[in-house]
Amino acid sequence: MLEVKWARGRRRASGRGAAGKRARAARGCPGGGRRPRPGRGAAQESGGRRAARAERSGCGGRDGDAQPARLSVLREEEGISWTGSATSCAHPVWVISHTKDFSFGNEKDAHESDENLERGNWSNKGDYLLSLVGYAVGLGNVWRFPYLTYQNGGGAFLIPYTLMLALAGLPLFFMECSLGQFASLGPVSVWRMLPLFQGVGITMVVISTFVTIYYNVIIAYALYYLFASFQKVLPWSDCFSWADELCSKTQIVNDCNTTLNGEIIRANYSFIAGNNLTCINGTINYKPVQFPSEQYWNKVTLQRSSGLDETGKIVWYLALCLLLSWMIVGAALFKGIKSSGKVVYFTALFPYVILLILLVRGATLEGALDGIEYYIGRQSNITKLMEAEVWKDAATQIFYSLSVAWGGLVALSSYNKFHNNCYSDAILVCVTNCATSVFAGFAIFSILGHMAFVSQRPVSEVVDSGFELAFVAYPEALSQLPASPLWSFLFFFMLVLLGLDSQFATIETLTTTIQDINPRVMKKLRVPVTLGLCAAFFFLGLICVTQAGIYWVNLIDHFCAGWGILISAVLEIVGIVYIYGGKRFIEDIEMMIGKKSSLFWLWWKMCWFFITPVLLMAILIWSLITFSNPTYGSVLYPTWGSAVGWCMIIFCVIWIPIVAIVKILKAEGNLVQRIVSCCQPAANWGPYLERHRGERYSHIVDPKTTKEHEIPTVSAIIYKRY
Repeated sequence: MLEVKWARGRRRASGRGAAGKRARAARGCPGGGRRPRPGRGAAQESGGRRAARAERSGCGGRDGDAQPARLSVLREEEGISWTGSATSCAHPVWVISHTKDFSFGNEKDAHESDENLERGNWSNKGDYLLSLVGYAVGLGNVWRFPYLTYQNGGGAFLIPYTLMLALAGLPLFFMECSLGQFASLGPVSVWRMLPLFQGVGITMVVISTFVTIYYNVIIAYALYYLFASFQKVLPWSDCFSWADELCSKTQIVNDCNTTLNGEIIRANYSFIAGNNLTCINGTINYKPVQFPSEQYWNKVTLQRSSGLDETGKIVWYLALCLLLSWMIVGAALFKGIKSSGKVVYFTALFPYVILLILLVRGATLEGALDGIEYYIGRQSNITKLMEAEVWKDAATQIFYSLSVAWGGLVALSSYNKFHNNCYSDAILVCVTNCATSVFAGFAIFSILGHMAFVSQRPVSEVVDSGFELAFVAYPEALSQLPASPLWSFLFFFMLVLLGLDSQFATIETLTTTIQDINPRVMKKLRVPVTLGLCAAFFFLGLICVTQAGIYWVNLIDHFCAGWGILISAVLEIVGIVYIYGGKRFIEDIEMMIGKKSSLFWLWWKMCWFFITPVLLMAILIWSLITFSNPTYGSVLYPTWGSAVGWCMIIFCVIWIPIVAIVKILKAEGNLVQRIVSCCQPAANWGPYLERHRGERYSHIVDPKTTKEHEIPTVSAIIYKRY
């Protein structure tokens, strides 16, 4: 590569005088070397002749004074560039250099290895893989999968779970990773491949926006418990001043049958205890008591109101934790993937260390074996596989666990280099995700088994999922261990890290969507845009840290994280396979990972063309049939609350028909021609960089110079020939 170095001082820079002649002669330039004619810029002279002359002699020369501030005027394929800053007292000197890139001043070029200089690329493959793992492995792996396994037959549940991974999860995961990597575009702009379905990408982004608001609130809960663990005695370890009469760590007898003067009577336990009587076995009725951890969660952490109607005040310490969580997200993402790609080395890997520590500790406790047997041992029930509900739970868990159809996989993969092997990446991340779920179950159930042993209850009475597992059952179990603050700190630190990884990718999805509008501007404004998004989401999330906040979190999760994602997934796979063309999509993938045999693609074709769409449709229909109004515990939502939920899901999916109608209206021809033209790839669809387009995409309009919202029409598709 030919570099231009600028020397200070007109005489010295131009190489005039005896010293200059001697210097040029020393470089092998007879007569001091030939210079370009004054007044002609480098772009005006033949790039080939100048390159040849420079390569032969290594001579420098002085150019005209009318040079722009920064030049890049020689063709890239010649391996020559001219960059620098021209001033009245500085002149370029051509120098032959074998360095790969030019760095100006003392600043090191952080993007020197980037293939796509406009959008940027991952610094290395490890950044990408760990970001994918962090995105896929989230809170659901810890607080939902173990409970589903226990509820659906224990170890037998792994059979439908594995099958659903192969039939539904992995095909969609591979499809989205390939799609983002091929076009180097986010979840909205990538629909240049099928403009009629661009609303699907918008739906993904809108749903991600809703979810990211409440997801960080869950991280705020974990942060609060993390800070509360810095005490000698955990505040939820016993019934302290905040508790009521129903708080108890053991069961409390309410009444029972006893024998008095030869007669069997029913009496309150206070009467029986006062008269030194004994309850008859099998007749004891217990009071509905609550663990200290349950009352701490409701009365102290949430200060929970009676329902959605009673908003109450903002819980200030949760608001501060929410602010801290958004500050962490903003700090990790202020440089985009260049900064988040380094943070995930800790946030994605350290949870595995904590899980291992918790598993080792749990396995040494009394009752741990009972818990594990309920999870995946002798309590396994193979007959459960005859129930359709088990298969539905397996498919749903795989679908949500892998984070497909949220837009994040497309966004993260869009920063890959074009020839990255996204096939092996997809398999590795999917297997890692599922193995993490199984591994987490052992750590959870070993300690819950000990809790059941200590409280003299069956394991089935202490097992729960979701918020009740993370903030009630498991903290209660940890409080009964020696050095309980240490174990509590480790557990909630793990929850924080698991949540942050997923949050990083979700915010990156939104910034990638904005970046695709104008990559060059976004590159300069990434920091203010990222921080602005974090600030806006913090204020939007304040409703979720009021005394009714948990009801809002549950409401958004119930509506937005359900049907909308399923609808997006069904339309995504149908649009790509049946309209864009499955064969064409496979050829696109082969441009990146190389030609594969027909036998290699047989499985993927079976899944993409038939099995996966059918499974997704079945899950969607099942979800619609079994829909019920949201509840939180025993608290029912008011009618207006359910109406708000319906408005949210409608707002998420309404973009699909709206965008389709707008595209059709902007097209030309009759109705059929308009629809057909909108089902054709846009004129600027294809690999982002020209060097990767090959013969198949040599005709496309440059994506960097054509706006993504332009509509291809029957009479107006213009192909730019090179």
